[in-house]
Amino acid sequence: MDIIKDPKERLIKVPTTSVLISRSKTMEGKEYRSAIIKLFNINNPHKTQEFPFLTYEFTEIEKVRIRKMNVSYYLEGNDVVINDLEELYIIHEENKIILKGYQFELEKRT
Repeated sequence: MDIIKDPKERLIKVPTTSVLISRSKTMEGKEYRSAIIKLFNINNPHKTQEFPFLTYEFTEIEKVRIRKMNVSYYLEGNDVVINDLEELYIIHEENKIILKGYQFELEKRT
């Protein structure tokens, strides 16, 4: 499992099936938390013991914007899951992350 902390690229394009978005605990002396973007080759990774094939950690992030995708937020945890992806674009602008991607449209999911 690779973890890339504070990548230098402004735009990252990666093929993936799903993404799990989480945050770190607040660190003393920091204004914002770290955004953690975990990439998986399966849908619903939160229901498995599967590890991400790649993780990005961005420090000092105020917000993550998700554009034009179907998203699930599970109240059992603090994570956001985006399934049925072909590829994901991660755009890093100062203290914001924008996620865009190509996603298969499903009519019904349990």
